[in-house]
Amino acid sequence: MLYLASQSPRRRELLAQIGESPRVLDVDIEEIRQSGENPDAYVARVALDKARAGYAMVSNESGARVIGADTEVILGDDVFGKPRDATDAVSMLRRLSGREHRVVSAVWLIDEKSERHALSVSIVRFAPLDAAQIDDYVASGECFGKAGAYAIQGRAAAFIEHLSGSYSGVMGLPLHETSRLLRSQ
Repeated sequence: MLYLASQSPRRRELLAQIGESPRVLDVDIEEIRQSGENPDAYVARVALDKARAGYAMVSNESGARVIGADTEVILGDDVFGKPRDATDAVSMLRRLSGREHRVVSAVWLIDEKSERHALSVSIVRFAPLDAAQIDDYVASGECFGKAGAYAIQGRAAAFIEHLSGSYSGVMGLPLHETSRLLRSQ
C-alpha cells in the first residue's frame, strides 16, 4: 500500500496523473530551517522528516511505502515558504518580480527495505509585476498555502516568463523523479 505523508490536494492530484491512489497520512513536523543549513539540504530534510513520520504510523503493515515531499521557492539564500498573511505574500511577490529564482522539490520514499530520495531543481523567471497585479493576485487568495506565494498551475502562470525544469516539481511533486522512485525496488 502506498501512503502520502501530506494533506496537499495538489500532491494527490499529481500522483493520480501517474496512476497512483495513495492513502493520506496526516503528519505534523516542524518546518524550521536550522542555523547554517543550506536551502537544498533544508528541503530534503523536511521531506525526509515527513516520510519518516508517516512511515512510523504504518510500519507494522507489510508492504507499506510512504512518500514524503517538500517544495520551497528559493531566492539567493532565502527560502520562501507559505506566506503568513497578505502582507507577507505581497512582500514575496515583490521580491520575485522580474527575477529568476529556484524551486527545489525533494521526494523521499520509505519502505521496509530502504529510504530513497530524489531532488528536483527548477529555475523560474517572473516577469516584472506592478503593484496592481500583485495586489489583485493576493486578493484572489490563490497565493495562500503555496511556497513563494504563487501557484504556477493557477493565475500566476501569467507571471512566468521562463521555466527550466519540472513543471510538476514547481507545483509540489516532481512526477518524473517520483515515478522513478516508485518503480525502483
